[in-house]
Amino acid sequence: MAERLARAGGLDAASAGTHAMPGLDMPPEARAVLLERGADAAGFASRRVEARMLAGADLVLTATRAERAHCVTLAPATAAKTFTLRQFGRYLAALPPEPTTLRDIARVRGRLRAGSPLDDDLPDPFGGPIEGFRVCAETIADIITLLADRPRRDPG
Repeated sequence: MAERLARAGGLDAASAGTHAMPGLDMPPEARAVLLERGADAAGFASRRVEARMLAGADLVLTATRAERAHCVTLAPATAAKTFTLRQFGRYLAALPPEPTTLRDIARVRGRLRAGSPLDDDLPDPFGGPIEGFRVCAETIADIITLLADRPRRDPG
């Protein structure tokens, strides 16, 4: 859902799962929630994350701290640009509303207290009722909006 919500928010995004079974469709509840939000659910097929994907990304956002750790283990050089969605949203919200780079986020990361799993992990709605998917999508959309509305500047 995060990939499709990010794209609907005007961001370039791709997704892959840390334990995904390649080639599967998304759950029907996820598809329904995306359609409710006006996001395109067509053509989705799951894929497993690979080190080269992480290395080529400008920013890596995961649903949980365990997924973040998995990604950083696969591609250690990506540690500074890898966050959980909720962690990144907290850091972004702590910055003044001006152009931002990952260096700015790193400074906030160093100043704010570490979050607990309750602070950082996005609950997985898989296998539950559609309302869990709606709550998950709302959290993701709020963070995507923070990111999409934030002016960016060249890191140089």
